[in-house]
Amino acid sequence: MSAPSATAVPRPAVPLAGYLLAAAGAILFSAKGVLIKLAYGGSVDAITLLTLRMALSAPVFVTIGLVTYARARRRGAAAPAVGDLLKAIGVGLVGYWFASYTDFKGLETLSPQFERLILFTYPLFVVLFGAALFGLPFRRASLGAFAVSYAGLALIFLTDVGDQGAAVAVGVAWVLSSAVAFALYQLLAKPVIGRLGAPLFTSVAMSGAALGTGLQFVATRPLSDLAVSAPVFQAALAIAIGATVLPTYLMNAALSRISAQANAVIGTLSPVATLILAVLVLGETVTVADVVGTAMVVGGVGLFTLLDRRG
Repeated sequence: MSAPSATAVPRPAVPLAGYLLAAAGAILFSAKGVLIKLAYGGSVDAITLLTLRMALSAPVFVTIGLVTYARARRRGAAAPAVGDLLKAIGVGLVGYWFASYTDFKGLETLSPQFERLILFTYPLFVVLFGAALFGLPFRRASLGAFAVSYAGLALIFLTDVGDQGAAVAVGVAWVLSSAVAFALYQLLAKPVIGRLGAPLFTSVAMSGAALGTGLQFVATRPLSDLAVSAPVFQAALAIAIGATVLPTYLMNAALSRISAQANAVIGTLSPVATLILAVLVLGETVTVADVVGTAMVVGGVGLFTLLDRRG
Protein backbone atom coordinates (compact mmCIF):
# COMPACT_ATOMS: atom_id res chain seq x y z
CA MET A 1 0.00 0.00 0.00
CA SER A 2 1.38 3.36 -0.98
CA ALA A 3 1.76 6.10 1.60
CA PRO A 4 -0.93 8.78 1.56
CA SER A 5 0.07 11.99 -0.12
CA ALA A 6 0.67 15.11 1.95
CA THR A 7 -2.22 16.82 0.22
CA ALA A 8 -4.62 14.23 1.63
CA VAL A 9 -4.14 15.55 5.19
CA PRO A 10 -6.72 18.24 5.92
CA ARG A 11 -5.34 21.52 7.22
CA PRO A 12 -6.95 22.95 10.35
CA ALA A 13 -9.15 25.94 9.76
CA VAL A 14 -7.79 29.28 10.91
CA PRO A 15 -10.06 30.57 13.72
CA LEU A 16 -10.39 33.98 12.07
CA ALA A 17 -13.62 34.79 13.91
CA GLY A 18 -11.89 34.25 17.26
CA TYR A 19 -9.05 36.59 16.34
CA LEU A 20 -11.47 39.26 15.17
CA LEU A 21 -13.58 38.97 18.34
CA ALA A 22 -10.47 39.23 20.54
CA ALA A 23 -9.23 42.26 18.61
CA ALA A 24 -12.63 43.96 18.87
CA GLY A 25 -12.73 43.31 22.61
CA ALA A 26 -9.22 44.69 23.13
CA ILE A 27 -10.00 47.84 21.16
CA LEU A 28 -13.26 48.46 23.04
CA PHE A 29 -11.51 47.97 26.38
CA SER A 30 -8.85 50.45 25.26
CA ALA A 31 -11.52 53.11 24.69
CA LYS A 32 -12.43 53.23 28.40
CA GLY A 33 -9.70 55.70 29.38
CA VAL A 34 -10.50 58.01 26.47
CA LEU A 35 -14.21 58.00 27.33
CA ILE A 36 -13.44 58.74 30.99
CA LYS A 37 -11.30 61.72 29.98
CA LEU A 38 -14.18 62.97 27.81
CA ALA A 39 -16.54 62.68 30.78
CA TYR A 40 -14.12 64.55 33.04
CA GLY A 41 -14.34 67.41 30.58
CA GLY A 42 -17.95 67.78 31.75
CA SER A 43 -16.94 68.43 35.37
CA VAL A 44 -17.73 65.06 36.94
CA ASP A 45 -15.60 63.35 39.58
CA ALA A 46 -14.38 59.76 39.74
CA ILE A 47 -16.91 58.28 42.19
CA THR A 48 -19.89 59.88 40.45
CA LEU A 49 -18.79 58.61 37.05
CA LEU A 50 -18.06 55.14 38.46
CA THR A 51 -21.50 55.06 40.10
CA LEU A 52 -23.14 55.88 36.77
CA ARG A 53 -21.08 53.18 35.05
CA MET A 54 -22.08 50.54 37.60
CA ALA A 55 -25.73 51.60 37.60
CA LEU A 56 -25.88 51.26 33.81
CA SER A 57 -23.84 48.05 33.37
CA ALA A 58 -24.61 45.96 36.46
CA PRO A 59 -28.26 45.25 35.50
CA VAL A 60 -27.08 43.60 32.29
CA PHE A 61 -24.67 41.31 34.12
CA VAL A 62 -27.22 40.56 36.85
CA THR A 63 -29.93 39.65 34.30
CA ILE A 64 -27.58 37.27 32.50
CA GLY A 65 -26.56 35.72 35.83
CA LEU A 66 -30.17 35.19 36.91
CA VAL A 67 -31.06 33.59 33.58
CA THR A 68 -28.01 31.32 33.87
CA TYR A 69 -28.98 30.36 37.43
CA ALA A 70 -32.57 29.59 36.44
CA ARG A 71 -31.45 27.39 33.55
CA ALA A 72 -29.04 25.49 35.79
CA ARG A 73 -31.75 24.86 38.37
CA ARG A 74 -34.13 23.59 35.68
CA ARG A 75 -31.44 21.10 34.66
CA GLY A 76 -31.31 19.87 38.24
CA ALA A 77 -28.01 21.52 39.24
CA ALA A 78 -27.44 22.12 42.95
CA ALA A 79 -27.82 25.61 44.35
CA PRO A 80 -24.49 27.41 44.78
CA ALA A 81 -22.96 27.40 48.24
CA VAL A 82 -23.54 30.53 50.30
CA GLY A 83 -19.80 30.68 51.04
CA ASP A 84 -18.98 30.81 47.33
CA LEU A 85 -21.53 33.59 46.78
CA LEU A 86 -19.99 35.62 49.62
CA LYS A 87 -16.51 35.03 48.19
CA ALA A 88 -17.71 36.22 44.77
CA ILE A 89 -19.04 39.41 46.36
CA GLY A 90 -15.71 39.98 48.12
CA VAL A 91 -13.72 39.35 44.96
CA GLY A 92 -16.04 41.70 43.08
CA LEU A 93 -15.34 44.44 45.61
CA VAL A 94 -11.61 44.01 44.93
CA GLY A 95 -11.73 43.72 41.16
CA TYR A 96 -14.79 45.68 40.07
CA TRP A 97 -15.05 48.36 42.76
CA PHE A 98 -11.63 49.14 44.27
CA ALA A 99 -9.64 48.49 41.08
CA SER A 100 -12.10 50.55 39.05
CA TYR A 101 -12.23 53.44 41.51
CA THR A 102 -8.45 53.77 41.75
CA ASP A 103 -8.22 53.55 37.96
CA PHE A 104 -10.78 56.33 37.55
CA LYS A 105 -8.91 58.45 40.11
CA GLY A 106 -5.63 57.98 38.27
CA LEU A 107 -7.20 59.20 35.05
CA GLU A 108 -7.92 62.53 36.70
CA THR A 109 -4.24 63.41 36.15
CA LEU A 110 -2.82 60.81 33.73
CA SER A 111 -3.23 60.55 29.99
CA PRO A 112 -5.33 57.54 28.93
CA GLN A 113 -2.40 55.97 27.07
CA PHE A 114 -0.14 56.12 30.14
CA GLU A 115 -2.94 54.74 32.34
CA ARG A 116 -3.49 51.82 29.96
CA LEU A 117 0.22 51.00 29.89
CA ILE A 118 0.42 50.91 33.70
CA LEU A 119 -2.61 48.62 33.92
CA PHE A 120 -1.18 46.47 31.14
CA THR A 121 1.69 45.39 33.41
CA TYR A 122 -0.57 43.72 35.99
CA PRO A 123 0.81 40.23 35.09
CA LEU A 124 3.94 41.13 37.10
CA PHE A 125 1.84 41.39 40.25
CA VAL A 126 0.01 38.18 39.34
CA VAL A 127 3.37 36.39 39.17
CA LEU A 128 4.69 37.93 42.41
CA PHE A 129 1.51 37.47 44.46
CA GLY A 130 0.94 34.05 42.97
CA ALA A 131 4.35 32.90 44.17
CA ALA A 132 4.23 34.67 47.55
CA LEU A 133 0.63 34.01 48.56
CA PHE A 134 -0.63 31.06 46.53
CA GLY A 135 2.47 28.88 46.08
CA LEU A 136 2.43 29.19 42.29
CA PRO A 137 5.68 28.59 40.35
CA PHE A 138 7.93 31.58 39.82
CA ARG A 139 10.07 31.78 36.67
CA ARG A 140 13.06 34.08 37.06
CA ALA A 141 13.25 34.47 33.29
CA SER A 142 10.05 36.50 33.48
CA LEU A 143 11.83 39.26 35.39
CA GLY A 144 13.72 40.33 32.28
CA ALA A 145 10.46 40.80 30.39
CA PHE A 146 9.02 42.90 33.18
CA ALA A 147 12.22 44.95 33.40
CA VAL A 148 11.71 45.93 29.75
CA SER A 149 8.07 46.92 30.40
CA TYR A 150 8.81 48.98 33.48
CA ALA A 151 11.74 50.68 31.81
CA GLY A 152 9.24 51.82 29.17
CA LEU A 153 6.90 53.10 31.89
CA ALA A 154 9.79 54.91 33.58
CA LEU A 155 10.65 56.64 30.31
CA ILE A 156 7.10 57.98 29.90
CA PHE A 157 6.84 58.83 33.60
CA LEU A 158 10.00 60.93 33.63
CA THR A 159 8.85 62.77 30.52
CA ASP A 160 5.38 63.48 31.96
CA VAL A 161 6.74 64.55 35.36
CA GLY A 162 8.95 67.07 33.61
CA ASP A 163 5.95 68.43 31.72
CA GLN A 164 3.16 68.22 34.32
CA GLY A 165 4.81 67.98 37.74
CA ALA A 166 4.03 65.94 40.84
CA ALA A 167 0.37 65.37 39.90
CA VAL A 168 1.58 62.65 37.54
CA ALA A 169 3.16 60.76 40.44
CA VAL A 170 -0.16 60.81 42.30
CA GLY A 171 -1.93 59.45 39.23
CA VAL A 172 0.65 56.71 38.82
CA ALA A 173 0.16 55.67 42.46
CA TRP A 174 -3.60 55.40 41.93
CA VAL A 175 -3.31 53.31 38.76
CA LEU A 176 -0.60 51.07 40.22
CA SER A 177 -3.01 50.41 43.10
CA SER A 178 -5.59 49.45 40.49
CA ALA A 179 -3.14 47.07 38.79
CA VAL A 180 -2.32 45.43 42.14
CA ALA A 181 -6.03 45.03 42.95
CA PHE A 182 -6.75 43.58 39.51
CA ALA A 183 -3.90 41.08 39.91
CA LEU A 184 -5.34 39.95 43.27
CA TYR A 185 -8.75 39.72 41.63
CA GLN A 186 -7.34 37.43 38.94
CA LEU A 187 -5.82 35.11 41.54
CA LEU A 188 -8.81 35.11 43.92
CA ALA A 189 -11.48 34.81 41.23
CA LYS A 190 -10.23 31.69 39.45
CA PRO A 191 -11.26 29.04 42.03
CA VAL A 192 -14.62 30.73 42.66
CA ILE A 193 -15.35 30.91 38.93
CA GLY A 194 -14.55 27.20 38.72
CA ARG A 195 -17.30 26.44 41.26
CA LEU A 196 -19.94 28.99 40.22
CA GLY A 197 -19.30 29.29 36.49
CA ALA A 198 -18.32 32.53 34.77
CA PRO A 199 -21.83 34.00 34.12
CA LEU A 200 -23.10 33.53 37.69
CA PHE A 201 -19.79 34.61 39.21
CA THR A 202 -19.77 37.80 37.11
CA SER A 203 -23.34 38.57 38.12
CA VAL A 204 -22.65 38.17 41.84
CA ALA A 205 -19.28 39.97 41.69
CA MET A 206 -20.78 42.90 39.80
CA SER A 207 -23.61 43.08 42.33
CA GLY A 208 -21.08 43.29 45.15
CA ALA A 209 -19.13 45.98 43.33
CA ALA A 210 -22.29 47.94 42.59
CA LEU A 211 -23.20 47.80 46.28
CA GLY A 212 -19.74 49.00 47.31
CA THR A 213 -19.81 51.80 44.76
CA GLY A 214 -23.28 52.89 45.80
CA LEU A 215 -22.36 52.96 49.49
CA GLN A 216 -19.23 54.99 48.76
CA PHE A 217 -21.22 57.46 46.67
CA VAL A 218 -23.99 57.89 49.28
CA ALA A 219 -21.39 58.39 52.01
CA THR A 220 -19.46 61.06 50.11
CA ARG A 221 -21.82 62.76 47.65
CA PRO A 222 -25.40 64.07 47.54
CA LEU A 223 -27.75 62.13 45.28
CA SER A 224 -28.25 65.30 43.25
CA ASP A 225 -24.72 64.81 41.85
CA LEU A 226 -26.09 62.00 39.69
CA ALA A 227 -28.04 64.59 37.69
CA VAL A 228 -25.19 65.08 35.23
CA SER A 229 -25.19 66.84 31.89
CA ALA A 230 -26.22 65.00 28.74
CA PRO A 231 -22.62 64.70 27.41
CA VAL A 232 -21.43 63.19 30.72
CA PHE A 233 -24.34 60.72 30.78
CA GLN A 234 -23.63 59.73 27.18
CA ALA A 235 -19.98 59.13 28.05
CA ALA A 236 -21.01 57.08 31.10
CA LEU A 237 -23.37 55.00 28.96
CA ALA A 238 -20.62 54.42 26.41
CA ILE A 239 -18.24 53.34 29.22
CA ALA A 240 -20.85 51.00 30.71
CA ILE A 241 -21.97 49.30 27.51
CA GLY A 242 -19.26 49.93 24.93
CA ALA A 243 -16.21 49.60 27.20
CA THR A 244 -17.52 47.19 29.85
CA VAL A 245 -20.38 44.89 28.82
CA LEU A 246 -19.60 44.39 25.12
CA PRO A 247 -15.84 43.73 25.42
CA THR A 248 -16.43 41.31 28.30
CA TYR A 249 -18.63 39.11 26.15
CA LEU A 250 -16.48 39.57 23.06
CA MET A 251 -13.46 38.29 25.01
CA ASN A 252 -15.45 35.33 26.32
CA ALA A 253 -16.62 34.53 22.79
CA ALA A 254 -13.03 34.75 21.55
CA LEU A 255 -11.84 32.38 24.28
CA SER A 256 -14.35 29.79 23.03
CA ARG A 257 -12.63 29.84 19.63
CA ILE A 258 -8.93 30.52 20.25
CA SER A 259 -6.43 29.76 23.01
CA ALA A 260 -5.92 31.93 26.07
CA GLN A 261 -2.35 32.58 24.89
CA ALA A 262 -3.56 33.86 21.53
CA ASN A 263 -6.14 36.00 23.29
CA ALA A 264 -3.43 37.49 25.51
CA VAL A 265 -1.14 38.26 22.57
CA ILE A 266 -3.98 39.97 20.69
CA GLY A 267 -4.65 41.93 23.88
CA THR A 268 -1.39 43.77 23.25
CA LEU A 269 -3.40 45.81 20.75
CA SER A 270 -5.05 47.59 23.68
CA PRO A 271 -2.32 50.12 24.61
CA VAL A 272 -1.62 50.86 20.96
CA ALA A 273 -5.32 51.41 20.28
CA THR A 274 -5.53 53.71 23.32
CA LEU A 275 -2.62 55.77 22.00
CA ILE A 276 -4.31 56.15 18.61
CA LEU A 277 -7.73 56.97 20.11
CA ALA A 278 -6.21 59.57 22.44
CA VAL A 279 -4.75 61.35 19.44
CA LEU A 280 -7.87 61.09 17.25
CA VAL A 281 -10.53 61.79 19.91
CA LEU A 282 -8.77 63.91 22.54
CA GLY A 283 -6.29 65.63 20.25
CA GLU A 284 -3.33 64.65 22.44
CA THR A 285 0.18 64.86 21.07
CA VAL A 286 2.45 61.85 20.84
CA THR A 287 6.09 62.25 21.77
CA VAL A 288 9.05 60.06 20.93
CA ALA A 289 9.04 58.95 24.57
CA ASP A 290 5.39 57.83 24.20
CA VAL A 291 6.16 55.73 21.14
CA VAL A 292 9.35 54.18 22.52
CA GLY A 293 7.81 53.59 25.95
CA THR A 294 4.71 51.98 24.46
CA ALA A 295 6.85 49.70 22.31
CA MET A 296 8.89 48.65 25.35
CA VAL A 297 5.81 47.91 27.49
CA VAL A 298 4.05 45.96 24.75
CA GLY A 299 7.27 44.14 23.87
CA GLY A 300 7.94 43.24 27.51
CA VAL A 301 4.43 41.86 28.07
CA GLY A 302 4.60 40.00 24.76
CA LEU A 303 7.92 38.47 25.80
CA PHE A 304 6.43 37.43 29.14
CA THR A 305 3.52 35.74 27.33
CA LEU A 306 5.97 33.85 25.12
CA LEU A 307 8.11 32.75 28.07
CA ASP A 308 5.06 31.73 30.08
CA ARG A 309 3.74 29.67 27.16
CA ARG A 310 7.04 27.84 26.78
CA GLY A 311 7.33 27.30 30.54
